[in-house]
Amino acid sequence: MSQRELIRVSVVGAGLGATVFHVPLVLSSPDLFILHSVVERTPPAEMQPEGTIAKKFNVKTKLVNKFEDVLSDEAVELVIITTPNSTHYGFAKAALEAGKHGVCRRSSFLPACIEYHLVLVDKPVTTTYEEAQELGRIATRKNLILYAFQNRRWDSDYLTLRKVLQNGSLGHITDFVSQYDRYRNFLKGSWKESAKAGSGLIYDLGTHLIDQALHLFGRPARITAFLQNLRGIGEDNVDDNFTILLHYPRTEQNPYLLTVTLCAHPLSQRTPQLRYTIRGSKGTFVKHGLDVQEEQMKELGVKAFGKAWFGRESEEIQAELEVVEKEGDNAPLKSKITSEKGDYRALYRNLGAAIRDGEELKVKWKEAEMVMLIVDLAIVSSREGRTLDVPEV
Repeated sequence: MSQRELIRVSVVGAGLGATVFHVPLVLSSPDLFILHSVVERTPPAEMQPEGTIAKKFNVKTKLVNKFEDVLSDEAVELVIITTPNSTHYGFAKAALEAGKHGVCRRSSFLPACIEYHLVLVDKPVTTTYEEAQELGRIATRKNLILYAFQNRRWDSDYLTLRKVLQNGSLGHITDFVSQYDRYRNFLKGSWKESAKAGSGLIYDLGTHLIDQALHLFGRPARITAFLQNLRGIGEDNVDDNFTILLHYPRTEQNPYLLTVTLCAHPLSQRTPQLRYTIRGSKGTFVKHGLDVQEEQMKELGVKAFGKAWFGRESEEIQAELEVVEKEGDNAPLKSKITSEKGDYRALYRNLGAAIRDGEELKVKWKEAEMVMLIVDLAIVSSREGRTLDVPEV
């Protein structure tokens, strides 16, 4: 891909999401993307005059103080929204509405033909299902790409368990438990802990766990949820703990009932933390520890991608598998599974290929909408203390 064909990216926001994830990922694919600009209203004094991103990553990029200036810049092709959750819908809608019908979106790209904005939205994509649906309708009407940043589909442990499920060694799945626990008995002072739309743990970690579950098993029939401020600190209506039960009926493919449990606990002192427990008719899969990519990117930024060990988990946290050859056997075989290599870059490579070559999106917007429907239903289920049906959409 020549220089003139690079996808010109504007990153909206310069916080943790930008510095740890989006900017390193954009810079990791110089054959696809060029960091055109960053929207940062008021850079800290130590980051002026270049701005946080330019100074931190030693790159030449335009510093923009107003989002509206990105919308009016015809050179910008892809807008990445990585701002506080409550602003995602407004920024994404404005970016989509500012774009014209894209007629040069594929490999016939010429710089003079940029008449639209393609949008990547950090999770949660919005704060409600209705908002997510509206963004999807706008993108469809304008023939624009709208992509949800569900990077944890490329976690090492998730790729590993997905491979195990696909090979059928566990038999028919009856229980799937996905938990993301930590020990934190204090507030960090983040906007995520304030009583604003999109705050709380269900919008933060919950949207990742929900997306993974839906990606594996599809739409559940019913949902039961419990959200609470377990620690009793900060705003009482901002959850720091959740348990979400997704109920699946028997099907032709699975003669057993399936229960998916998604949970996160703020006062779990354990090293390493338990991450997944999967029970099937022929065996059990257990995984401890967390994917290593985020910590590696925090430490080395874009340089992490060039390391042979990037995305590779240590042997100490490899998954444990205990299976029988056929249902009813009493002689289980125990083994450890070598973890798949995690790679968040795959998301951005897919996005770039979708923009330039029409490659199928690996994270479809309808899937992002369904995540927000489950979030909405979980909040209602917890508030009203009852199990809800999940409508077909």
